[in-house]
Amino acid sequence: MKKDYYEILGVKKDASIEEIKKAYRSLALSHHPDRVPQEKKKESEEKFKEISEAYAVLSDPQKRSMYDQHGHQGIDQQYTYEDIFKGADFSSIFEGLREFGLGSRGGNSIFDQIFGDLSGESSGGGSRRTRRARRGRDIAYEVDLTLEEAYRGVTKTIKVPRNDLCDQCQGTGAKPGSKPKTCSACRGQGQVVMSNGFFRMAQTCSQCGGEGKVITEFCPHCQGRGTIRVTRNIEVKFPAGVDNTSQLRVRGEGEAGSQGRGDLYIDIHITPHLTFQREGDHIYMELTLNFVKAALGAEVSVPTLNGNVSMKIPAGTQSGKVFRLKGKGMPSLRGTSSGDEFIKVMLQVPERLTNEQKSLLEQYAKISGEENLGDQDSFTDKLKKVFK
Repeated sequence: MKKDYYEILGVKKDASIEEIKKAYRSLALSHHPDRVPQEKKKESEEKFKEISEAYAVLSDPQKRSMYDQHGHQGIDQQYTYEDIFKGADFSSIFEGLREFGLGSRGGNSIFDQIFGDLSGESSGGGSRRTRRARRGRDIAYEVDLTLEEAYRGVTKTIKVPRNDLCDQCQGTGAKPGSKPKTCSACRGQGQVVMSNGFFRMAQTCSQCGGEGKVITEFCPHCQGRGTIRVTRNIEVKFPAGVDNTSQLRVRGEGEAGSQGRGDLYIDIHITPHLTFQREGDHIYMELTLNFVKAALGAEVSVPTLNGNVSMKIPAGTQSGKVFRLKGKGMPSLRGTSSGDEFIKVMLQVPERLTNEQKSLLEQYAKISGEENLGDQDSFTDKLKKVFK
């Protein structure tokens, strides 16, 4: 006996569409077959089917009304198994699971793998089952860039291991000169339909695995897989301004499938810099300055990501003072503006003084009213504290 759809999703009977969608998304994440051990995958798939069926009915106002009035019997009499899922919006749900690395990046492939293609096409006045085109898997790849490379933009050639179509059998998996034969179990449709009264259910053909064809002689080069493992050199252009949060998508550079390639997704990692720290489009650095230049003022050379620039230090600059070089930070990814560079002045106190230097500092201290001149160590300690 079927469980109550509301009970399956854990929502009340007056739940809103948003509450139903939120509940289904949470359950789909918990019972996603990619998140369980191999020995529990079958159990997980059954639970996944159960919650998906409940969502397909309760997210559709017409089906929900029929279910509220007549229960499962009303649904089974009014709709076939395929009709239950027609019109149900799973796309936004499965697009949301991308952040957890589940399913394909562009859609609900896990749904297709478990249920098969539930869309039918009419051909010659009859109903004919067609399988969804199979696109190759997407690939995730990580690339390290220096801060200078991220500042200017750079083109790199990366080596990406992936599955390509076998060049001997052209991806069929069959021995060259032979051809796959039409599956006798499903007659080439890739699915078998089981019927029990008003209830009809389509399942992937177990004999051909949903391909519609079976191979009798396997390709010796790929052992019937249709793909081989290769490493490709791919040239990628990284635009100026990329950061650790940036991700590049290179279309058609993923793994091969019978109906086209997946995409390559590149996650960028900016390596730590010895001089600069980055926050968004701004960069920060510390500039060590001796107390003479800080006291009298000076013009100093300051490093930037685009070479050294001259900067004026006004007289009387205190340790910890921050200066800003406008437009000397990272360029915006949109190319409309640039961040700034912030320089924090850190005063440097000499660790050793010559006798002449000590004499001059003692004269300065005397003029300034400094006491305890006889205690040289005390005076030095005080001097250090002043300029820290």
